Amino acid sequence: MKETKNISRSRAQESSAAIEKMYITMRHLFNRGFYKPMGISGDTLREALLALRPEIYGNIAEEKVELNGLLYVIERLPVGIEECRFINLTSDEGYSKSHFQAIVPPKRRRNCYRIDEEQMNVEITRGRSDIYDILTHLTFIFIESHKIRNRVLLDDAGEVSRDWFKLEQAVSQKKKLTLVEKEKAISHAANILGRTFEEVLDIYDAFGSAAAPDRFLHVIFWLGKLAIEEIVDDNKRTITFSPILRERLGHHIHGEIWATNIKEVLKENQLLDRPIHVISANMHSVMNSIFATEVLKTKFKEKSDFFIYEELSKSGANAVRNQVEEVALKCGMISLPDTSGTNIDVQIFDTAKIDWAKTSFPKANIGDKEPVLIVMDYAFGEQAYETIDELLKPFKKDILLNVESVSIMGKAGILEGGKGDIMIPNAHINEGTADNYFFVNELTADMFEGNDIAVFAGPMVTVLGTSLQNRDLLKFFHESTWGIIGLEMEGSYYQKAIQSASKIRKSVPHDVKVRYAYYASDNPLETGSTLASGGLGTTGVKPTYLITIKILEQIFNVK
Repeated sequence: MKETKNISRSRAQESSAAIEKMYITMRHLFNRGFYKPMGISGDTLREALLALRPEIYGNIAEEKVELNGLLYVIERLPVGIEECRFINLTSDEGYSKSHFQAIVPPKRRRNCYRIDEEQMNVEITRGRSDIYDILTHLTFIFIESHKIRNRVLLDDAGEVSRDWFKLEQAVSQKKKLTLVEKEKAISHAANILGRTFEEVLDIYDAFGSAAAPDRFLHVIFWLGKLAIEEIVDDNKRTITFSPILRERLGHHIHGEIWATNIKEVLKENQLLDRPIHVISANMHSVMNSIFATEVLKTKFKEKSDFFIYEELSKSGANAVRNQVEEVALKCGMISLPDTSGTNIDVQIFDTAKIDWAKTSFPKANIGDKEPVLIVMDYAFGEQAYETIDELLKPFKKDILLNVESVSIMGKAGILEGGKGDIMIPNAHINEGTADNYFFVNELTADMFEGNDIAVFAGPMVTVLGTSLQNRDLLKFFHESTWGIIGLEMEGSYYQKAIQSASKIRKSVPHDVKVRYAYYASDNPLETGSTLASGGLGTTGVKPTYLITIKILEQIFNVK
């Protein structure tokens, strides 16, 4: 009789299955309309996240509370969400016209409204990726909150430990804690979290702000308090999806308004018949690359261009930034702050109004039909498809846009190398489905050599969320024949929209050029180099501007 082979799954296969399970579960919960994250309806999501153990969430599967992951998540959620038992995900439903003040998380642009003591509304206007992002983060902080509860709740009747009682006393104080009070509170918090005094002290100030310097204690207390109430009083936290959000999602409503606004402005300024180059980047690198060096040359005598870009990137540099913007606005730049709900601001540059001798591109050769640049801020995940798909559609159904190129410059995780290195992809592979989008990239690795920055070329994987990645899965992508060099969240969505517009729907020229280049924000395969280990600082300035300049040199035909 033939012996049955014992087939076991690798960690990479388990991780891939966990991501697929999370993806399907989140869509199911959305269609259902509500669920209780720490109840039976949230079981599958919690189990999948604990099976996956993403790098960004560190010690999620251990008993001690994960501090770096908690900071990463708290910076992407609205202030006060830890106090709320009811979290309602909504579409743009008119709260901006009410007395409610919008709360915008420091590291993720989304409008949130505190409705009352128990409820936080979070506006979802950036598509499904926004929902995956927020549900994953909320699942993580609720798991962490029950770790706190496990360490402080002594019995089912609600008796708590002395450490918890002391933490509650510290949090209930309205004034700023003195150094002695703060250190006493940290000592009790460290016991509750299963962390050393030093570990808590090191991260304490990162949670705080000028208005709330002791926010760390507040976050820990409220997470634990609601977790205790879930067990003792059976008061379960609930996440709901508004009927309007469920009705609107997936129909490109915000993307269509956004794209129509841009085309209306092009029409008003008689730019619709000109060659158009779309650039997805941030709102300063294109403007600064063209104008900053000339505008600021007297202020920064004999300094390199990259030194000037670093100065412009510093947090207190508003005066010099405004100086450059004033000149840009006089020389053909039109600024379009977002009003559609996509949270994607836009700049339009009419190159016919630029005096090239007074720019960083004096050798620009733009021909008789001066091009128009449409610079759009970063999209978020699946939102990239919605926005580019709508932008490349004809205006008023019959006016085709002469889009000559689409250039994408963004941040990504790198799988070989470190922060600040550059990646030049030749294909995007969709995680989970293995749908793949091969393209001819106008940018090549050779163009970036000789700048003291490592450059890597090859396929990249478009992931459901950066917070869903773990080392085993990424190692498989990197070391197998896929040969993945990095991971990001938008590439395949951009390419899907560009291919359908140029090759199938014929709304833009068939030979539209594409450019993709990313700089590394983290290396999730290296301990201590994940996104949760902190930002890029000025490390990102040089690769950002290097990529921007190479894109502009091709558009302006600079030899």
